[in-house]
Amino acid sequence: MPIDLDRALGAELPEATARWTRDQVILYHLGLGAGLERPTDAGELAYTYERNLKVLPSYAVAPVFGAIGGLGQVEGIAINFALVLHGEQDIEIHRPIPVEAEITSKSRIAGIYDKGKAALILIEVESALKGEPVFTNRFSVFARGEGGFGGEPGPKAGNAAPEREPDAVVESSTLPGQALLYRLSGDKNPLHADPEFAKLGGFDRPILHGLCSYGIVCKAVVDELLDGDVESVARYQARFAGVVFPGEAIVTSMWKEEGRVIVSAKTKERQTPVISNSAITLR
Repeated sequence: MPIDLDRALGAELPEATARWTRDQVILYHLGLGAGLERPTDAGELAYTYERNLKVLPSYAVAPVFGAIGGLGQVEGIAINFALVLHGEQDIEIHRPIPVEAEITSKSRIAGIYDKGKAALILIEVESALKGEPVFTNRFSVFARGEGGFGGEPGPKAGNAAPEREPDAVVESSTLPGQALLYRLSGDKNPLHADPEFAKLGGFDRPILHGLCSYGIVCKAVVDELLDGDVESVARYQARFAGVVFPGEAIVTSMWKEEGRVIVSAKTKERQTPVISNSAITLR
């Protein structure tokens, strides 16, 4: 049986360390498209130039992305990684993310939910800098074909978009080679580069990383509504609702509420959803 709740739920993955430098932060921002269209713009240079460099809160996913690969080592979970999609992502930022650091992370299987035709596996990763919490990631992995094991269906989605016009809308273009650039930040899944592998996953060509879309949407909100203040983000929750093909534009809609921003995004060309049930909680 691919999913064995008794063996897998609560399992701890090996403790891991990760280190990053300014160059890796800049590479991540470039992978989101920062500075590629307006390379000398002061706001873009804050993401792409060492002087006065700042770190988008969504960068928190990059140093610990390997935790998803750790699923293959967990007893009670045997899944086909060619059929795996990223379901949801939730990050909590406990302190400003430095431009250079070395962190220690502890990961565990915090939840396993039965979605009928798929299993949703929640991996919680707590990361510390010199013993002090810096951020917490919750990766929700959607394993197609692995449902029906009799588990709970999981919590219902929240953060629904209000039934009114958004307070702001931002269009972010992507390059045809965007996925090839973003994968250098650590997600080497061939689904995003290899056409033959993409076909095995049910796509006619490679798709953009969900976490790349996640970062693009985060940057749109920070730049449009938060005056570029990356430190004002305390939490960022999102559900991946559809795929983006490199070269398409992402249209992000934003609704201001007390203490947070509700967010949804779609492709410009196909008008298909990209990110839904998303919220950025403010400090």
